[in-house]
Amino acid sequence: MSSPFAGGRPPATTETPLAGRFIGLDLARGLAVLGMYSAHVGPDVTVGGPLGFLLETARGRSAALFAVLAGFSLVIITGRPQPRTGRAGRQAVARIVIRAALLLVLGYALIAMDTNVDVILSSYGLLFLAVLPLYRLGGRTLALIAAASALILPQVLYATRTAIENGSWADAVIARDPVALISDTDGLMELLVTGEYPVLTWIPFLVAGMAGARLDLTRPGIGSRLTLVGGALALLGYGGSWLALHLVPAALPAIASATDGGSASSAWWSDTVGVPEDHTPLSWLLVAAPHSQTTFSIVGNTGVALVVVAACLVVTQRMPRLTALARPVTAVGMVALTAYVLHIVALWFFSEVWYVAAVGGETRSALPVLLGFIAAAMLLAVVWTRRFRRGPLEHALHLATQPWIIR
Repeated sequence: MSSPFAGGRPPATTETPLAGRFIGLDLARGLAVLGMYSAHVGPDVTVGGPLGFLLETARGRSAALFAVLAGFSLVIITGRPQPRTGRAGRQAVARIVIRAALLLVLGYALIAMDTNVDVILSSYGLLFLAVLPLYRLGGRTLALIAAASALILPQVLYATRTAIENGSWADAVIARDPVALISDTDGLMELLVTGEYPVLTWIPFLVAGMAGARLDLTRPGIGSRLTLVGGALALLGYGGSWLALHLVPAALPAIASATDGGSASSAWWSDTVGVPEDHTPLSWLLVAAPHSQTTFSIVGNTGVALVVVAACLVVTQRMPRLTALARPVTAVGMVALTAYVLHIVALWFFSEVWYVAAVGGETRSALPVLLGFIAAAMLLAVVWTRRFRRGPLEHALHLATQPWIIR
């Protein structure tokens, strides 16, 4: 596995490293891709019932799973169980930097298509650069940094966003930002603070993944340990948010008056609560809704991501029949960058035909579209990975970061 969207050979039926990758992580990555499809192409969660619950579960948590897997990828690229040193270490660092730069450019190219998708790739590129200095640290140290950043950075983000709401200094920064001028966006300010995936509060996801990658993923019982840790974090994040919202006086009314969505009582896990409009109340720090950028949200989403990773590792270690059945999903994970980019290109290409009516509605009319996207992605991924080692975009990243290029 060479990036959070890495490609590789067709999976084996056991959890063995194959060409530098772990098949269980590919399976988890495939689930994350399909989860993003559901958020971008699927029906609105207000359809309710089991379908609505499943769609809502994927919202935000799929992107968090991607970020955690990106942390795994960074450690695998730079060396595990011990970081690479010397020339090999310098080459690994250069590979990360080049990949980060290419993801930044590719992300802005997709943003320029002006779909309704909040493209994550540019944020991923900057996130790689932000956490790269930590690649030589051990698992325990990384876990402590992940915990500390989850506790501190959301409060820093809240204070920064409040300062932006109350002043005009951010506009002056954006006006002088070359990235903003070139990309016709808010540039680094958007990537760091104001965007859907602000680097400030997505750092803990990558660092948590880096800590997990320091474990011996082939050791018996590691899946159980990850499941226990992930379950505890999910309980702490979502359960802690539920308690805080109901115990802190006037928290729910303040959130309800500030947001444009449904009942504030769902804010402990669901984005149906909406987002703050004119101002962000202090009580917003108590919610755990996806993309709320709070400590509770980060802790809960990290826990879910670790549980999914653990389940995928266990499946590919101990359940060969289920691993074979999951082969199409694993194949999507092996060409995840290509699959992610193609679905945005497809949304742009077909937008004039059906996107506004089908995906923008609140009925089940988008369900056939979602199923079509999933089926197409699985079919193309299976066919491609039977013939080629990497997806097209994965191969391009691989060529751009070859050791014979990086001296």
